[in-house]
Amino acid sequence: MELTNRLLPILLAGFLLPNTVLAAKTLKYSDHEALGGARTQFINDVFFSSIENESHGRLKIEPHWGGELGAGYDALVLVGQGTKADMAIVVPEYTAKQLPLHQIFKSFPVGPAADRQVDFFRRVYTQLPVFPLELEKNNVVNLYFATGYPVAFFSTKPMTSLADVKGGTWRSASFWHQDFLTNAGAKAVTMPWGDRTRKALQSGALDGIMVNLDSGYDVEAHKTSPHILISKNLWLGHIYLLVMNKNTWDGLEKQDQEAIQRAAEIAYKKQGAVMDSSLTAQIADMRQEGAKVQFLSADKLQQWKTLSRYQEVQENWLKEQENAGVKDASATMMKVSQMINGAMKE
Repeated sequence: MELTNRLLPILLAGFLLPNTVLAAKTLKYSDHEALGGARTQFINDVFFSSIENESHGRLKIEPHWGGELGAGYDALVLVGQGTKADMAIVVPEYTAKQLPLHQIFKSFPVGPAADRQVDFFRRVYTQLPVFPLELEKNNVVNLYFATGYPVAFFSTKPMTSLADVKGGTWRSASFWHQDFLTNAGAKAVTMPWGDRTRKALQSGALDGIMVNLDSGYDVEAHKTSPHILISKNLWLGHIYLLVMNKNTWDGLEKQDQEAIQRAAEIAYKKQGAVMDSSLTAQIADMRQEGAKVQFLSADKLQQWKTLSRYQEVQENWLKEQENAGVKDASATMMKVSQMINGAMKE
């Protein structure tokens, strides 16, 4: 009897331990970019680490970087199906038909930066339910926003203001920015990013590129286009939505959903400062390598707003959405505009 009493706790522990291990849920994550960039490293080191800590190990993230599970253009469908990946980074610009209202964000030439940018997007999702609803229609829910760095103009020739794009050939991937460039008198073109863009700058086929600073830095655009104009408030309006399959989310225990939400709060509190310090480091690096980086004054930012004729571009886009049967586009555009203006005044 005494032996049985001694063995009973050991046997119970043996049965319980495997169940505890099996209780941990592994979530597969897909990202089209490689680990090592500012965004991917932050997500991995801060957000994913916090999810595992806050869930006390109940949730494990299995990340797949560099398009291993799917390309960026396929991410929304990939995670919406939920068979190959539970979570993924979705770029709204890659899925304009499925996420038409999300295109609104990039239609503004100037906007808030760093912490204010993070706060802006969080407010938008809280106050304007059309955005989370648009995601739910694709069977995903957003867990976390990774926001973009400011727009920079990398030019092969000296520039004193953004009026100097006139007469040049400029590359941009965004249809909004292509219209801005055209309205400012440039020839706007698009081409595959990376080597082809780099070679076009080297050959003189391109006079410059309009792109987020970190992307330009990553492809070393400053070596072929060393004349750079930037402002923290040159608005990219680019968000990386870290989404989860809705069925997967609904199937999580409440305590695990709350753990993910706490992890997001931890990441948000660090994100703005990390972006600011990374931006400063990138600019210092480029200057050390011979680039001439100039920050635009407030009046030159206003000049860009005027040159871009962005409100005219927005109106044309709204007519297209109305013809395509997209509901709430005009009302949503107005509300987002008011919120951006408010964020800029804070």
